[in-house]
Formats: sequence, structure tokens, C-alpha cells
Amino acid sequence: MEGDAQSSRPRRLVAVVGTGTEVGKTWVSARLLERFRRDGYAVAARKPAQSFDAADDPSCYDASVLGAASGEPPESVCPPHRWYAAALAPPMAADLLGLPAYTLADLVDELRWPEVPVDVGLVETAGGLRSPISDDGDCLAFVEVLRPDLVLLVADAGLGTLNAVRLTAHALGSRATGNIVVVLNRFEIGLDLHQRNLSWLTDRDALHVFFTPGKEAELDEFIRQSP
Repeated sequence: MEGDAQSSRPRRLVAVVGTGTEVGKTWVSARLLERFRRDGYAVAARKPAQSFDAADDPSCYDASVLGAASGEPPESVCPPHRWYAAALAPPMAADLLGLPAYTLADLVDELRWPEVPVDVGLVETAGGLRSPISDDGDCLAFVEVLRPDLVLLVADAGLGTLNAVRLTAHALGSRATGNIVVVLNRFEIGLDLHQRNLSWLTDRDALHVFFTPGKEAELDEFIRQSP
């Protein structure tokens, strides 16, 4: 069974955002959920709305991947009426498919957590931080309403990373509630560019930066211990 959004809020609520689409938000989220479960923590994942190509394998939908990692059915991760079979931002997909428009308030009202206590709850947004997630708001606006304990910013590790991370972190830092941690995904230790990006963001911008694959254990610990 699932409770209302406030009374059953996870002990640690993490919003997962990205610098853009296809940066690996779902992959990173799934790996974290799997590690938390192996360590004995109760977890849950939520995807307020998802869109996909109609030809995609249903097992590859974001809600399916997250649910497999958290031990929940995809329908609990994302309400079935927020599954949009068009490869566009969810509100644009809804419009293309002739389905009703929806608001940020609708998404927040539909956010339901298990009635049993959840140690870590991940809420994954759609696309980049300024991508529309509803008819009246983008992912940043959703994060502001959500008021997470921590914001996990997933970025690619390669060329263009500094600009994308700095712009996104600035928007989050100036307007969103919660601490920010950056994850450079698809990181290759042997690549000089990746190492330089990591050093710049850590040393010059004073951001909390981890990378995957390779630093999942340290990232898990940071999420558990951060205030």
C-alpha cells in the first residue's frame, strides 16, 4: 500500500536531475538503489512522468529500470497515466498524443511513497534541469516544490561538461532547496579530459563531485551522511 506524499516522506529524499537528456540519470539512480538495498536500506524510486518511443522494449522504460533496482513494480514508480509513448518531453508528448495537460501540482499530488518507512527515496526528473516536466513548469520548478534533502546532478564526463555542470549547478544553487552533489557519468580514469573536468569542478568550483563507474560506494556514503 502507498501513503500520502507528506506523512510517508522518505527519511532521505533525493532528487535526481541532469544537465541534459541521455546523460545516464536512470543508470546512476538504479546502481545507487541496488547498492542501498544490498546494504539493508529500505528504498523507493519515483518518476513523476516518463516518455519513450513506442517501439522501445517496456523493460527499458525508466520506471521499469528503476523499479527493478528498488524492488517495486513500474506502476508504483510512475503512475500508468503518466506514461507517454512519444519521445518528447512528457507534457509535449501528452499534447502530441491528444491527452490532457497536467500541472506541477498534479505531479506533486500524485507522488505517493510506501506506507512502510523508506530510508532513501529517489525522484528522477525527465531530461535536463530546464526541460518541461509539466504544462506549467520545468524540472527545476518541480525540485523547488519537492524540497529534497539532496540534489543529485548527473552529467556526462566529456567535452562540454564544465559549461553544462556550472550552468545547472548555478540554477540549482540559487533557487533550489537542498545540497548538490555532482556525478560525472561514463568517467574513464585514463582520459586526461575527464580528469581535468573532475579537478576543475572540485578544486575551482568547490563542488562535491563523484564519478561512475568507480565511486559508487563513496557516493552512497555521502548520500547517507550528508546533513
